[in-house]
Amino acid sequence: MKKHISLNAFDMNCVGHQSPGLWTHPRDRADSYNTLEYWTDLAKTLERGQFDALFLADVLGIYDVYKGSARTALENAVQVPVNDPLMVISAMAVVTTHLGFGVTCALTYEHPYPFARRMSTLDHLTRGRMGWNIVTGYLDSAVKGMGRTEQTSHDERYEIAEDYMQAVYKLWEASWEDGAVLRDRTTGRFADTDKIHRIQHDGPHFKVDAIHLCEPSPQRTPVLYQAGASTRGRQFAADHAECVFVNGPSKKVIGGIVADIRRRAAEAGRDPRDLRIYTMMTVVTDSTREAALEKFRDYQRYVSTDGALALMSGWTGIDFAALPRHEPVKFQGANAMTSALEAFTIADPGRSWTPDEIARHAGIGGRGPVIVGSYKDVADEFEDWVRETDVDGFNLAYALTPETFSDIADLVVPELRARGLYKSAYAPGTLREKLYGAGRARLPASHPAARVRVA
Repeated sequence: MKKHISLNAFDMNCVGHQSPGLWTHPRDRADSYNTLEYWTDLAKTLERGQFDALFLADVLGIYDVYKGSARTALENAVQVPVNDPLMVISAMAVVTTHLGFGVTCALTYEHPYPFARRMSTLDHLTRGRMGWNIVTGYLDSAVKGMGRTEQTSHDERYEIAEDYMQAVYKLWEASWEDGAVLRDRTTGRFADTDKIHRIQHDGPHFKVDAIHLCEPSPQRTPVLYQAGASTRGRQFAADHAECVFVNGPSKKVIGGIVADIRRRAAEAGRDPRDLRIYTMMTVVTDSTREAALEKFRDYQRYVSTDGALALMSGWTGIDFAALPRHEPVKFQGANAMTSALEAFTIADPGRSWTPDEIARHAGIGGRGPVIVGSYKDVADEFEDWVRETDVDGFNLAYALTPETFSDIADLVVPELRARGLYKSAYAPGTLREKLYGAGRARLPASHPAARVRVA
């Protein structure tokens, strides 16, 4: 039996996500991001294509590294304005039955106690279709917005994350035992208080002394996504994540990252195949290769080069305006998204990138590769990537929305299905059960969260 390829849609509650400038294209609808109709229509399109989930990125702060100012990001709508991603989930859940929702929330800026309630609430309302993309933040502008003076160091942010995870695991997994909820109308007892426990977490960064405010949701702990591909981020993913989002410009870069994460998972005592690894990609397709190429050339006319460099400067913490435009970029330490710079410098010693080349690459699809071709060409590329890099699937960014996602749902997915590479129907149950099989609504015993459960 052939391995099924998994697909997530990659979007953000903003105007310009991964393709700066393309919001100006006459067929693009990204500037209606602040309407419920945008999100409900998108959710229905993705469910038609049987996508596993909508993976929603998020960022606190503004990309103000480029030219030392936020002006370029603001003028080009480079991930600003950006609305709260959690607020649109309930509306999408109402119009879908199976689509999952992986939402980025930075643990750096919110205490575990209210955050755990927010995720449990959404897991209830979606009937167990929630996922959390665990990030630690990387923008200095976000830190200043939160009233702090400087960014915590990259690796220390992951030490904070470790403490955070222990706190939320206890709230989700240990506060309410199975059977604690009675809902007994005859006796008037809603809950068995002997099976409800006050959590007392006294960690180096967070303290919690409380009963979790929510009764157990279908998954208790949401499906855990993780998108950090730095060395420290990979270890965190190997320890905690179920779905891992990696990013890079080539198969060589991605293949190395995937192998390292699976090795680390095995060393942590987990089944490395339990990690579903997705790499970012942007697809431009049509019924023929010539039509797809024409579509791509049309898209390129709307790219904002300055916007692309503002995006890359924010990700890496390096002002690309201060670098020689035609000389290779060299790796340098920066307290931002370490993996973003590694991908274009040390990850592939045989390939060097100038700022101009990075701008052209990032203009459509950000840091990930772009596939242009007929729906059969795209299916071929997906097969090659899975075989050569050992990824399980793809986080698909858009060039135009909803056009990119409609093309994939209506052209590429049927071709994958015809090749036996794609599911013919959604599996029943929660998001975790759809990914891992029936009876797997909760995290397995091999996961660190299981250690806090009441026997």
